[in-house]
Amino acid sequence: MAGNLNLEELTALVGAGEIDTVLVCFPDMQGRLVGKRVTGQFFLDHGVHELHVCDYLLTVDMEMEPVPGYAASNWETGYGDFAVRSDLSTLRRIPWLDATALVLGDCIDMASGAEVPHSPRAILKAQIDRAAALGYSVMIGSELEFYIFDDSFEEAAEKGYAGLKTTGRYIEDYHIFQTTKEEGLIRAIRNGMDGAAVPVEFSKGEWGPGQAEINLRYADALEMADRHVIYKNGAKEIAWAAGKAITFMAKWREDLAGNSCHIHSSLWREETPAFADESAPEFNHWAAGQMALAGGMTYFFAPNINSYKRFQAGSFAPTRTAWSRDNRTAGFRVVGAGAGRRLECRMPGGDCNPYLAFAATIAAGLYGIENKLDPGPLAEGNLYDDASAPEIPKTLRAALVALADCAPLRAAFGDGVIEHYLHAGRWEQSEYDKRVTDWELRRMFERG
Repeated sequence: MAGNLNLEELTALVGAGEIDTVLVCFPDMQGRLVGKRVTGQFFLDHGVHELHVCDYLLTVDMEMEPVPGYAASNWETGYGDFAVRSDLSTLRRIPWLDATALVLGDCIDMASGAEVPHSPRAILKAQIDRAAALGYSVMIGSELEFYIFDDSFEEAAEKGYAGLKTTGRYIEDYHIFQTTKEEGLIRAIRNGMDGAAVPVEFSKGEWGPGQAEINLRYADALEMADRHVIYKNGAKEIAWAAGKAITFMAKWREDLAGNSCHIHSSLWREETPAFADESAPEFNHWAAGQMALAGGMTYFFAPNINSYKRFQAGSFAPTRTAWSRDNRTAGFRVVGAGAGRRLECRMPGGDCNPYLAFAATIAAGLYGIENKLDPGPLAEGNLYDDASAPEIPKTLRAALVALADCAPLRAAFGDGVIEHYLHAGRWEQSEYDKRVTDWELRRMFERG
């Protein structure tokens, strides 16, 4: 694929002076890329094997604060190092950065040589291995939405993120003229991703003013998660270089549509799609497992306080976990036919960590298959008004309780991993609980 590199090609490019920097990265708990910029020759000499980074990188919050209370890494253990071992299958050029290549790596415990179990990539790989043991490969596509602003990231910060100007003034869903106004940036992102071995299908306007969606081609689960984080980071870099800002946060303004990350999943047996035959039982079991564990999975789909502001009736974000055929009011949607038949989960927001969201999706689907669960009949009509369908947890606090009590996810991920991420979620909740918001000031300063 255009943009992919092997080690021989990288060696030639470094020798010719066409590549002088290699980004060695891994996804952190929030799904951000963290790592080091390594000179091309040093990478070839040493970095290709492994680099060392502080193990606190899998315990920090969004502010990069080293959060106390983790068993895996803390002040008592001295915040040591783990190794980042490059996965050379992910090596690619980054065309929007001069003379730069990127490789993703796995986090390795230096004492045992095993992958750090709470690292997002390891969590996803473990669930892919579980599927493989049952004879399946998992194919996934993730659809990310974002808003574009005429303000730069620096200008948005200086304004306190108030009074920002989106690139559009009106609803632009599928609107060609309005998206023409945004095409300079969107085309740069599309072409940049294609040049970085992150193949794009199309772009379109979304519901909100200045809201866009660029759909990536589906792939096996690990490759799709890797593409997702490279795309998300790269889109921000390309926007920054153009003097604009974009946001993937789940709900940036209360009166506008949120940003979703719809996850399309299907199982394959070698080259054969397991869901193509509508009489095959796997699809129904796969869907039933995801609906059965939807409450427990929600934290991995909606990891922040803000994530839950998106779950509003009439907003195209789901509020209930029912499944339906091609119905955008349901949490789960059956779409496609034949080889393209798949289950779309509409719960995740644009702020989810794809490795964790995909891992939860696979774990829940396999739970349904292993236990031959029945999803019940497909729901019809407006699911926002169907009080009989189970509700998605409405707050981060409720989602954490559901995850803590979810025995099947504990069995799939391991208690240590679940407790690690419960601690992250509880920290996020406690950080929010002690903050005074602008809403409270407007409501209470004078009249309270």
